[in-house]
Amino acid sequence: MDRTTDSTIHIPKEWTFENASVAQGFNLHVREQLLWYDLVTGAVAHIARHYIPQNGLVYDIGASTGNIGRALEPALVQRQARLVPIEPSAEMCALYAGPGKENLVQMDACRYDFEPFDVAICYLVLMFMPVGARAAFIAKLRAALKPGGAIVIVDKCEAATGYEATVLWRLTLAGKVAAGVDAEQIIAKELSLGGVQRPLDPAMLGNDAAEWFRFGEFAGWVITS
Repeated sequence: MDRTTDSTIHIPKEWTFENASVAQGFNLHVREQLLWYDLVTGAVAHIARHYIPQNGLVYDIGASTGNIGRALEPALVQRQARLVPIEPSAEMCALYAGPGKENLVQMDACRYDFEPFDVAICYLVLMFMPVGARAAFIAKLRAALKPGGAIVIVDKCEAATGYEATVLWRLTLAGKVAAGVDAEQIIAKELSLGGVQRPLDPAMLGNDAAEWFRFGEFAGWVITS
């Protein structure tokens, strides 16, 4: 586990990554909240490696502190590929520790003008974008995707219906408890996310988005050209 920014997070009343405590404690916090985080990070890197060509271009959208970049680094070096991390939070950018730091862009990815690229990764990003901006953003990525390339997405989905919704929500909750997260912190985090984190409707990704991962309310897809 990367512990370059580990510390105890003070959960803000309104969740934001533009917060020094959240940024400092992000690496530990996300692994406490999502027990599969490192496993899926490795899977994302594995999938991306199949689409990164020699001298290719890769975008890490919502790069946080560089988790995905570090996982991709061996393939990037081997293939002399360029990584452009995009992260809107100045607090996160200040702590970025991964390849492509010289290309790090502090900007809302919805406003970024993408060059034609081989791979784009959105790891737990779309759920924090405005709902009304998501379809246009995915369309923008598709338009810039080179032939033979891929868009790799991991995100939280809208809840299932009926009893299944309760079961899947409890699955995520049980994982946090198993990781030793304090019950008070779990509740504080859920309340702070109100109106800030809006789960994704997978239908907006298109019928060609192939699902490759699912754990409770979280899933992963790959879109290829």
